[in-house]
Amino acid sequence: MAAGTRDWDARTYDRVSGPQLSWAGAVIARLELTGEETVLDAGCGSGRVTELLLKELPRGSVVAVDGSATMLEQARRRLTSSRARLIHSDLLDLGLDEPVDAVFSNAVFHWVLDHPRLFARLHAALRPGGRVEAQCGGEGNTARLYRAVGEVAAREPFAEHLSGFNPHHFAAAGDTEQLLEAAGFERVRCWLEPRPVRPPEPREYIRSVCIGAHSDRLPEGRRAEFLASVMERLGDDPEIDYVRLNISARKGTAPA
Repeated sequence: MAAGTRDWDARTYDRVSGPQLSWAGAVIARLELTGEETVLDAGCGSGRVTELLLKELPRGSVVAVDGSATMLEQARRRLTSSRARLIHSDLLDLGLDEPVDAVFSNAVFHWVLDHPRLFARLHAALRPGGRVEAQCGGEGNTARLYRAVGEVAAREPFAEHLSGFNPHHFAAAGDTEQLLEAAGFERVRCWLEPRPVRPPEPREYIRSVCIGAHSDRLPEGRRAEFLASVMERLGDDPEIDYVRLNISARKGTAPA
């Protein structure tokens, strides 16, 4: 999923997002749910991971938020349970009527460039004592992949549209800990984890997951050429050098 207002090829993402699905289980486990909580899925995407979350909440509920209308439409088709409430919102503008017990997020926060504001919004969404468990792209994430993308983007006919463009914020663990503490979180822990992936449909995966934001800035007639040039540098079966930033923190309890 992506935060913000950019729309995605949600059908393709839903099909090829096996890596994102595989990462989510360990993050959900860190929530240590009893099954009765209300959990915010911050960037629910097509809803595949939200389904996993709902299974851990037989007496609870999920507030599933995404900034992409097409992703949310795909999620609505999947999430038919009355225990799932879907909201179309940029995470930076998120405001909930009632606080949630926990925040979960998977493969999202690196799409949000303003982390101080993001963490402030998540802190406001949590009840006192609530926790956030998340994972996203961190420092060094997909360095080889985006080196190839940058090489292609730097030459014409693409440079006039992509010069200086960077849709990601791959943050360092220490910097993220400081920002979370500044937002009011306690018991903060962040760490990096290499998770290389060979996607089963590399061309479609890279087109829809990795370079969609770049392609959106190109004239439609140049998008296939851009993808072909990137794939030429990466090869037919590329390993994507993912580095995941894990985030664990709690909101302090209210004074007695």
